[in-house]
Amino acid sequence: MAKKKSDAEGGEKKSRLMLVVIVLAVLLVAGGAYMFLGRGSSEAPAAAEPVAAVAVVKGAVIPLDPMFINLKDERFLKLGLALQTTLMGEKVELDGSMAKDAAIEVFSDQDVAQLMSETGRAALKEELIELVTESYGTQVIDIYFTEFVMQ
Repeated sequence: MAKKKSDAEGGEKKSRLMLVVIVLAVLLVAGGAYMFLGRGSSEAPAAAEPVAAVAVVKGAVIPLDPMFINLKDERFLKLGLALQTTLMGEKVELDGSMAKDAAIEVFSDQDVAQLMSETGRAALKEELIELVTESYGTQVIDIYFTEFVMQ
């Protein structure tokens, strides 16, 4: 009789242990799924390695002919551009008409005061770079002002 009682207690302990293991496993899986789906934190996990930036090799710089762009109050801007490309070689050619079109779009009808301030000019240049890199893809990586004269 004593043996049956100890067998019953052993079976009860095994079932409790099994229940605890199952509950812990379910909680662990649920917590992992929650974190994996990105709902656990708005910032990246500490263990994640930062993604290394791909080094861009600068190629040829292609100068474009200066152009005149109308500004506000019957003023104008003489703007010369050069495109920093990723293209290699001695005789690299790239049609600059999309870059000129983007420059006209960005600088047309701008206020002279905005163009005279360094922050205003930098903001417009960033907008121009965004439009040009959207047009040319990875072929153009930067733009340089070779002439910037307002009258």
